Amino acid sequence: MDSLINPELMTQLSEGAQAMGLKLLAALATFIIGRWIAKIIVAGIKKALMRGKADPTLAGFLGNVAYGLLMAVVVIAALGELGVSTTSAAALLGGAGVAIGLSLKDQLSSFAAGVMLIMFRPFRVGDYIEAGGTAGTVEQIKIVATVLKTPNNQEITVPNHEI
Repeated sequence: MDSLINPELMTQLSEGAQAMGLKLLAALATFIIGRWIAKIIVAGIKKALMRGKADPTLAGFLGNVAYGLLMAVVVIAALGELGVSTTSAAALLGGAGVAIGLSLKDQLSSFAAGVMLIMFRPFRVGDYIEAGGTAGTVEQIKIVATVLKTPNNQEITVPNHEI
């Protein structure tokens, strides 16, 4: 029975387990601290936007986008602590961003136009405007579309990139 237990093998296994345990603790600490810092940064961004009198919808959305991006960085850093190749993870994240951007280009342009409309307020709810090949009174200004009520009482939704 003593011949089955190799002291050198047991020492190597013990050292390997300790090293892996330390890597796991470092990755967990990186994730927890990174998430905490990301929440502080996002709270600061939202507070700065609200202090600058930005629309609450815009502040919330930009805060969520910032949190998502920061958490992607935190996860990649934690994976790096575990010894996972982070270059492939970063390349995958970049490729996914390009694919999503191309598939949503019209929606993204409407979103960008909506952000500009909310920030610069060229018109307000209740104003009569002509935009996007239609005319009417502004009922709602949403993040991707504006709702108009025409003179004959029809409700028309116009994508913001057409305004």
